[in-house]
Amino acid sequence: MKKNDKMKPYILNSTNWGTVKSEKYEVAILPWGATEPHNLHLPYGTDTLQSTDISEGAAKIAWEKDAKCMVLPAIPLGVQNPGQIELPFCLNTRPSTQKLILEDILISLRTQSIRKLLIVNSHGGNDFKTIIRELQPQFLDMFIGVIDWFKLSECHAFFDEAGDHAGEMETSLMQYLYPNLIDLNMAGDGSSSGFALESLRSKLIWTPRNWSRVSVDTGIGNPEKSTIEKGEKCYKYICNRIAEGLVELATTDTENIYE
Repeated sequence: MKKNDKMKPYILNSTNWGTVKSEKYEVAILPWGATEPHNLHLPYGTDTLQSTDISEGAAKIAWEKDAKCMVLPAIPLGVQNPGQIELPFCLNTRPSTQKLILEDILISLRTQSIRKLLIVNSHGGNDFKTIIRELQPQFLDMFIGVIDWFKLSECHAFFDEAGDHAGEMETSLMQYLYPNLIDLNMAGDGSSSGFALESLRSKLIWTPRNWSRVSVDTGIGNPEKSTIEKGEKCYKYICNRIAEGLVELATTDTENIYE
């Protein structure tokens, strides 16, 4: 942590037991990303960095509205596609492994009387809905939710072409959050090919994309028009939107989430 950073009671990695023991926390926030190539210009940790910063930004806004939430350390392990798995240092984690990680975290939180968990997911290969459905019967007294922030349609309005992976949206966000980690001069154009079958192109049938067959530089979406200003606007929108949900969760008992 930088010397000029202040301790933040809503970020577990930057607070202490002396502070935590005097607060009654209502919501735990779990950033979840991946470790994988992001075109030629973004760091391997892009998804994890984004989920962390978005979680912390949203928690700050919610905390200032007296919503007692805590951002947990991020999970940097995502489910990967064929064609990406083979690339050096791309870390593939099976959904069954993700389930075990999530289950252990839920057990810890319930033991500590923290009954609400929100996953903030940054990686398209992660699909927590099925995992949550499987775990929920074990934790009927808990709220387990997920936000895939990149699926918020309003986010795409800030960009000419948001892109699917390491395109304009992700690059703009990283330019705003971590400008020293980005070198657009290294970026590929993110051009990609699709399936030959119409039933797959139309998504009548789904199958995982083989990343080496659809992208040359591992990107899907052109980052050329990315700017810090676009990233800032998108980031602030996402944080405020998630903060609204955090305030609702923090001020509502789990048994009262239904009308």
